Amino acid sequence: MSKRPTLLQHFRSFAYQNNIKNFDIALEYFTVFGGTGWDIDTSKSVDTLIKEKILGNYEPIHDGITRFTHGNGLYHMLLSIIALGVNHEDAVFKKGRVGRDKGEEAMDYLEIKSLLKFDTSVEKPLKSSDGKSDRVFFELPFMRFWFATISPYYKSITEGDFSEFDEKWNQLRGNFSILLSNQLVLELVKKSFATKFADDSTVSIGSYYDKHVQIEILAKRKSGKMLAGECKYSKDAAKINMLSSLKEKCRKAELDIADYVLFSKNGFSSEFEQIKDPEITLLSHTHLSSLLDDLSEDDLLVYTNKKY
Repeated sequence: MSKRPTLLQHFRSFAYQNNIKNFDIALEYFTVFGGTGWDIDTSKSVDTLIKEKILGNYEPIHDGITRFTHGNGLYHMLLSIIALGVNHEDAVFKKGRVGRDKGEEAMDYLEIKSLLKFDTSVEKPLKSSDGKSDRVFFELPFMRFWFATISPYYKSITEGDFSEFDEKWNQLRGNFSILLSNQLVLELVKKSFATKFADDSTVSIGSYYDKHVQIEILAKRKSGKMLAGECKYSKDAAKINMLSSLKEKCRKAELDIADYVLFSKNGFSSEFEQIKDPEITLLSHTHLSSLLDDLSEDDLLVYTNKKY
């Protein structure tokens, strides 16, 4: 496998390997098993496969992971904190009661080992005092799942008692894929705007955050023009206030935005449909599904870890 493939490359490889063409099904299983290279039988539920492939093979999987972490308690604690949704470095250190020097040393090691990756705000806030520490994410979905739901309960799991795992997974599962979906929306935006802005290509894309504002998508082009975006996953169609809210965030952050992109899993209200503004792009679930178009053997990554 090439060094550090993108999340989208992992996702497309997973879908091709397991012959999954439906985006929602692919995301559901990828959220747990992404990055393992395992064959996944989607005729079985995610819960069944977790018990068969992960809980049933806890010891050898644990032994494989400790080759990266050396069983270091600090590493495991930081990874579990991040897996459970604390993403900014300073907040992770505070939650773990870890000093900055020791914490940064641990984070750097985990990044070198391809367990974590850093997400730096595309733009710095105008006031340096408003700056916020970098965000950190997992490289592979499986590792995030492991350190959120498996690693913290190793004592009971090694005894064959999965009740603590079950309780935690039932708490998390409803929203656990949203982070991955946001990252895939970012990949969709890269793909969608590569053509639209071919004469003014994107030089930086990610997110924006300071102590007061967080904007899920921010991209900057060669000309300096910026694009801002947000994502919505509620069961209802997005209303026009989604755009108003995003514009207000940009105003507070004092960002001069030329274009806006909004993703809503369940589409947009009629008010949105009446907007005919070339500077506003609306993306829905149908667009996101296009990330799995034209899968082929060329998408297949080669994983060298043991398969279960």
